[in-house]
Amino acid sequence: MTKYVIDAGVAIKLAADRHVVPDEHELLAPTLLRSQVLSILHAAVGEGELTSAEAKERLDYVTGMRLRLLGDRVLRDVAWKVADRLGWSETYDAEYVALTQLQADALITLEPKLGKAVEGVVQIAPIEVLYPGR
Repeated sequence: MTKYVIDAGVAIKLAADRHVVPDEHELLAPTLLRSQVLSILHAAVGEGELTSAEAKERLDYVTGMRLRLLGDRVLRDVAWKVADRLGWSETYDAEYVALTQLQADALITLEPKLGKAVEGVVQIAPIEVLYPGR
């Protein structure tokens, strides 16, 4: 079984596509993903990109996904160190990187800037690995 850490953008993309990830993959994310997804979807409604109903449907989909959320002390400690190492003032992205280091095979992100920043720190996988046969 391949373990992937996904960020909020990936979770929302999976929800938008109503995609069910194959059983051979396990998805992980830090607990902060919940708040990030909520905030991103709320902003999308405010900006007219989605209707409230569409956003709530995607939120419900993410909530029901087979996704293991983690946020223990060890993760926070490693995220702090990752942020220090990479010179980041905030630790949000560092939590994804730390979780990848601790428990996953690779990180999947739709943020090119994040992917570039963590080259050599963690393995990055394209979202397409979750869409076999495409």
